[in-house]
Amino acid sequence: MFNYSKRLFYPIHVEREDPAFAKLLIEHYSGIDGELSSALQYFHQRSFISNRHIRELLGIITAEEFGHMELISVAVSKLGGPPLTLLNAQDALREIKHIDQSFDLNKLLQMDIQAETRAIRLYKQHLELTNDVNMKKMIKFLIGREDVHKYLLKKAQRLVRESGTPEEFNELIYDYKMSLQVLK
Repeated sequence: MFNYSKRLFYPIHVEREDPAFAKLLIEHYSGIDGELSSALQYFHQRSFISNRHIRELLGIITAEEFGHMELISVAVSKLGGPPLTLLNAQDALREIKHIDQSFDLNKLLQMDIQAETRAIRLYKQHLELTNDVNMKKMIKFLIGREDVHKYLLKKAQRLVRESGTPEEFNELIYDYKMSLQVLK
């Protein structure tokens, strides 16, 4: 299901080291609204969702979230940040107890939409805390990708509520793949 590509999802460049900003970025790596949280939540959810299209969507978003973690880890390293651990920016050990254990698909999708919204908000806050043009570009890229996830999760939620057809659910995967075309 998961594939590894040697090439990063987005090229990471920095103008100069900035350990203070690197420490802020760690929140995107292992914080409560970070990429690890999203990846674990989506990975967990897909294990019991019967709708194969939503299960596939969550699987490909999970893989992308792990790719985002890799971008953050490379950026932290290039900025001269500390070695990454599963500690958040407050040096607290990362916990997974906040991952929802509900089996209600509508509720799960709503939680996923909210998680993407919080991630976007956090990226936007950190966007204002750097003058590094390259870091701003990376963060804007990540905001754009989180927006794609949010859009697709909203569409999935609407299709669940409206008892969408298999063809409509298939569009979720098509839309995701098309969102990647602009990256090539």
